[in-house]
Amino acid sequence: MFFLPESPRWLARKDRWDEAHAVLTLVHGKGDSNNPFVLRELEEIREMVNFEKQNSDVTYLELLKPHMINRTHIGVFTQIWSQLTGMNVMMYYITYVFLMAGVRGNANLVASSIQYVINVVMTVPALLYVDRWGRRPTLLVGSTLMMTWLFANAGILASYGKWAGPNGVQNTREASWEVSGAPSKAVIACSYLFVASYAPTWGPVSWIYPPELYPLRVRGKAVALATSFNWAFNFALGYFVPPAFVNIKWQTYLIFGVFCLAMTIHTFFMFPETAGKTLEEVVDIFEDPNGIKHVGTPAWKTRVGTKRTVMLEQNRFDEAGQAEKGAGKPADNPDRSGSETVETKA
Repeated sequence: MFFLPESPRWLARKDRWDEAHAVLTLVHGKGDSNNPFVLRELEEIREMVNFEKQNSDVTYLELLKPHMINRTHIGVFTQIWSQLTGMNVMMYYITYVFLMAGVRGNANLVASSIQYVINVVMTVPALLYVDRWGRRPTLLVGSTLMMTWLFANAGILASYGKWAGPNGVQNTREASWEVSGAPSKAVIACSYLFVASYAPTWGPVSWIYPPELYPLRVRGKAVALATSFNWAFNFALGYFVPPAFVNIKWQTYLIFGVFCLAMTIHTFFMFPETAGKTLEEVVDIFEDPNGIKHVGTPAWKTRVGTKRTVMLEQNRFDEAGQAEKGAGKPADNPDRSGSETVETKA
């Protein structure tokens, strides 16, 4: 973080305009401080900062107003769903799962460690390509794959496993079910595949996505609220999962599989695409006068705008205008570059 530049918007709010101009030149101008795209963005930032100074009395209650409530609910549920994917089952209590699959002693610790390596390695593709993939496709693919592995584990344990007795496997009550042979290897494989599905999708995107939803005026409070729900559900699941393994056994996987199904449906209908869009364009999505009241442009009609942003950076404004029409921007809004592309600023 020490080597990353400050956000030009933040610098502008502190009246550090020369530094803001320098950052925009670095990010978009390729060293040319007079690049039309850079000057255009700087002017838009100036207009927005002046507007925010005139509207600086923001409170948490503003997040519940009609024009903001949809964005608030999306940000909060992004963090809630991230916890309800079942990742806690796979990461915090994976030793119980592998114990049920017949992995004992040091082999259990090694097998559990492998999933952490998978988690780190599989996050790399998201760092490289998440702006090209877009937020919606990444979330939808991730939840669908995780649902598949969770239901697969539930089916394998239900079909080939058996109750391990009141004391569980090796006197571990949470390891209440046991399976052996080829089915146990399938349980381990599905567990690894689950982590590999979470790491490049809901893992990073659940942190990238919420800040992109809000105007700078309320962003700090909105993201703080969403993050508080993440930790609240993290805390709750930490208490829920061990007793669940004891009392409902393999059906625990069904619960999280249903959560993944629910989040897939919720994401498809309510989570708009923000990749490659400026904050003003995101506002246009939620406040589209031709869209659904208090919702805006239907989420499934929004598209990734990264290509259009690249064209604008290259001063190819005519081509960018055509690309903008395909990126899901409301038709009645004029073509503009905006002040900060969300794929490059957090």
